[in-house]
Amino acid sequence: MKGNLVIGIAAVALALIVWSTLFTVHETEYAIVTRFGDPQRVIDQPGLHLKLPWPIDSAVYFDRRLLVLDKPAPGEPPKEYLTLDKKNIEVASYTCWKIEDPLQFLETVGTRADAEAALGDVVAAELGKILGRNELANLLSIETAALRLDEIMGEIRDTCRAVAADEYGIEIVDFRIKRVNFPEQNRASVFDRMRAERKRIATRYRSEGSEEASKIRSDADKKRREILATATRQAEEITGRAEAEATRIYAEAFGQDPEFYEFLRTIDSYKKALTRETTIILRSDSPYLRLLNSIDAILGPAATPPGKAATAEADATEGAHGPVTE
Repeated sequence: MKGNLVIGIAAVALALIVWSTLFTVHETEYAIVTRFGDPQRVIDQPGLHLKLPWPIDSAVYFDRRLLVLDKPAPGEPPKEYLTLDKKNIEVASYTCWKIEDPLQFLETVGTRADAEAALGDVVAAELGKILGRNELANLLSIETAALRLDEIMGEIRDTCRAVAADEYGIEIVDFRIKRVNFPEQNRASVFDRMRAERKRIATRYRSEGSEEASKIRSDADKKRREILATATRQAEEITGRAEAEATRIYAEAFGQDPEFYEFLRTIDSYKKALTRETTIILRSDSPYLRLLNSIDAILGPAATPPGKAATAEADATEGAHGPVTE
């Protein structure tokens, strides 16, 4: 009976010893075998591995995946930085990192929490130094030429990468600024200054626009006057040429038959001047009425009934053109 108990205890002890010599490394992990706390070897291949039984050898595991460090961490107060133009700002950033040298990592920081604390100090120091050499406009600006945000993030990443690799065995893959803000106690005054600046710029733009509009209207009025003057001059030239042509035609017509031309002109004058609404006071022997006075000569003696010759002039004048008073 005692023999069976001893054998059972020995079997269990042997099983425990065998179990403690085996350990598994996942593909997302590094493992370091330590002997009485002293690192012996680094295992970066996933699978089942052997070591001496505990407490002689132990396995320490580290995450080999890409990790993210947020600054400030959730629950931490924001950290203020001072720019070159003496502006207080709050900057939120994140750093992507991973363990490059597990042995150095174990010897210098040992855990992820300690590594992130050390890495956060390195990033914060470099961030403050770089921001102190740049103005706020290099971070926040509507002018594309003034922005240097990508250059600033790249400079911080490269500097921190060198420090982290040399001192902690950490590789910094990337660094990014997530948010830039003003301290809460300064935001109201800063926003007021920004509004005043934008208002000043808007006023300047409006003034420049009004000045340019005045120039455009002045040029347009000047061109309008020039066009009207040119058009008036051309119209007068055309009218002058037309009147000269009409005078020439009248002269030619008058030269061909002066008496007939004078007769037609006189008849046209009667049509325009002697209407029912017109009253003309002339002498009976006025040259203007010579055609009316000589109607007997134009129509002939047979056309005028006896006793009517004396009144022919009055009848023709009063009937066709209204009364004529001597």
